[in-house]
Amino acid sequence: MPLTKVMITVKSYPTLSSHYDEQLSIAGFRDDGTFIRIYPISFSQKIYEEQYQLYDWIEINLERNPRDFRLESFRPVDPEQPVKKLGHVGAGNYWQERKALVQKHVYRNLENLLMEAKHEAFYTSLAVFKPQRILSLDITPAEKEWDSERLAKMQQEKYYPHVFMQEEEPMDAFKKLPFRFSFRFLDDSNKEISLPVEDFQLASHYWKLLKKQQGPDKEAKAASELRKKYLQEYVRNTDLHFFLGTTQNVHASAKQPFTIIGLFHPVVLPAVVQGSLF
Repeated sequence: MPLTKVMITVKSYPTLSSHYDEQLSIAGFRDDGTFIRIYPISFSQKIYEEQYQLYDWIEINLERNPRDFRLESFRPVDPEQPVKKLGHVGAGNYWQERKALVQKHVYRNLENLLMEAKHEAFYTSLAVFKPQRILSLDITPAEKEWDSERLAKMQQEKYYPHVFMQEEEPMDAFKKLPFRFSFRFLDDSNKEISLPVEDFQLASHYWKLLKKQQGPDKEAKAASELRKKYLQEYVRNTDLHFFLGTTQNVHASAKQPFTIIGLFHPVVLPAVVQGSLF
């Protein structure tokens, strides 16, 4: 396969799963508007946080991942080859250049997307989704540390040596979020849906807000500030879309395998923003 240009729109935040490599992946759009994921990627926290910026164009030699039945899944032909950055897509003119790629195919009904996800002709596992209305950003407490037994088990799996090229241990580099975040929303059939958020950008915002807090309840304060930030800045003041994705190990078995892996929030004129949440 020739070198592939990809505009990065998603960086996942690591979670424990039976397909560990997939939890350190990037996703984005080729110049024809098709949505693809790339994993495994050569790991280090610095590279992951700083080199791969959202809406950068990169160039990389990719091939279909033969271990994954989902058609959107690709892997680097040579994981050690540096990724070439070609430029950055700016947010000018109300995100016009970004929207030209991202909004070529937008889902508005979750049941229709699930039908595609389960159909062998598609196995759709990445999607741009436009909620009809956002109801809330729910935040619930979670375990504060990675499960040491599950982590040790995954380190023995066959994929592990091909994923982490650095000496740095990934779960030491990435702190575990002490909360679970979920958006509740309506789709175009007015069905109420709740989907978890597993997005690097949200996690990064949380850790930055936590540094500003004081006292024994600083984690709860940071979570509350995060909710306020997302509801004010994204829900009320942008044309919010979700990037949805599945993980390979639950795609076929789970009734609803999608999570929110990123947000697309183009700026809009005040007359067309969502307005009140309730």
